[in-house]
Amino acid sequence: MIRILFVDDHPALRAGLEAVLRSEPGLVPVGSASGDADVWHKIEATRPDVVLLDYHLPGADGVALCRRIKRVMPPPAVVLYSAYADAKLAIPAVLAGADGLVHKSAPAPELFDALRRAARGESALPPIGREQLDDATSLIDPQDLPILGMLIEGTDRADIPGTLGLEPGEFANRLDRMIGALSVDVPAARASR
Repeated sequence: MIRILFVDDHPALRAGLEAVLRSEPGLVPVGSASGDADVWHKIEATRPDVVLLDYHLPGADGVALCRRIKRVMPPPAVVLYSAYADAKLAIPAVLAGADGLVHKSAPAPELFDALRRAARGESALPPIGREQLDDATSLIDPQDLPILGMLIEGTDRADIPGTLGLEPGEFANRLDRMIGALSVDVPAARASR
């Protein structure tokens, strides 16, 4: 059984996700949260295997929230689930430690597969193309390119600070800075959904 907590600010979507997840054998919704304010209590109370996390939440950025969730011990897998899950979100998702990225319009079997893969410790992230990589490298500090390269290649993030001679706090600050530089703007028309 894969225990899933989902985070979305829309009650109708949360209800729909719960119904869809309950219909799939082996996937068990253990709760939902509407955003940053209540997610921490829910994680502690339910101890999910996977957090299905919307990217756009009121007052919160799903990528930054993912990064904080991945610091919980033991960390649950995180699958970003968003209407903005396009190529621009792939690299920030990798930097934040997301285990998967699924577009909200994806067919249910694709979502189920991503949840199962993330729960098994496998990546459910899309491949990163040359254009995405070029765009990202033009936006981040050149000193951070080794970090970006190591994360994209799948280097264990616990090994990166030592390999690059960084203190853990400096590594964390550089990751935050990179995520900020690559933040994905949500169009105003979409944001008001």
